[in-house]
Amino acid sequence: MNNPTIIKSTNETGTVMPNESTINYILHLADNALILAQIQSDWCGHGPILEQDIAITNISLDILGQARNLYQYAALLIGGNTTEDTLAYLRTEREFKNCILVEQPNGDWANTILKLYLFSQFQQVYFQQLINSTDTQLAAIAEKSSKETAYHVRWSKDWVLRIGDGNTESNSRMLAAITNLWKYTPELFTNASYESTASQNGIGVDVTTLQQQWLQAVSDTFSEATLNSTLTIPSGWNGLNGKQGVHTENMGFILANLQYLQRTYPGCEW
Repeated sequence: MNNPTIIKSTNETGTVMPNESTINYILHLADNALILAQIQSDWCGHGPILEQDIAITNISLDILGQARNLYQYAALLIGGNTTEDTLAYLRTEREFKNCILVEQPNGDWANTILKLYLFSQFQQVYFQQLINSTDTQLAAIAEKSSKETAYHVRWSKDWVLRIGDGNTESNSRMLAAITNLWKYTPELFTNASYESTASQNGIGVDVTTLQQQWLQAVSDTFSEATLNSTLTIPSGWNGLNGKQGVHTENMGFILANLQYLQRTYPGCEW
């Protein structure tokens, strides 16, 4: 992989200051992006029409780029022989900190689109806050990612509207996708311990503060798409805790596919 320029967060003496909570926080953001990009890329060559096949593949590449920037920064802070590749390819399922939503199977086009929309809408409000991070590298990544995510929201929202307000069949498929995916959204707004620490230190975002803004945006989209669903976010997340490494069975299959080449031929390079 090529290595883009990394902006280092430093103390007053100019020394990079690694911190376990900060590293876990960065890995969480990177893992979300990597796993979503990995699953979504399965649509490459299988999209409903050529234009949209290319569009969703390019969006997957955008999200993969976000993951790479974050992994490279985490590797810089960890030091030693750690690289973006070792973080992506050589960690086990329990070491990944992505939320449960992004690891859900693609399913049909409606389910894929809704998963992308729900998470992209979350990323949009998230990056708007992360731009204010006292960590200059995270702020820079957030600023770049925010511009990409704005397009991801527009594209996926347009498809939610087209499918939801299409015909009886398409509407029922989008409603089924809501039923399938909505139960995983509370985790987005439940802070893991490293998120709370990062937020308190001015580095990260307190996700509990994003809930209402996200919910309002999603509710407006569903209303416009004639998707008559009552949207509420439970007060707490009582499901599996992906942010702490407790995942669904889907995660094992994702990593088996993602990590096969590196684990079979250790150290291989293109």
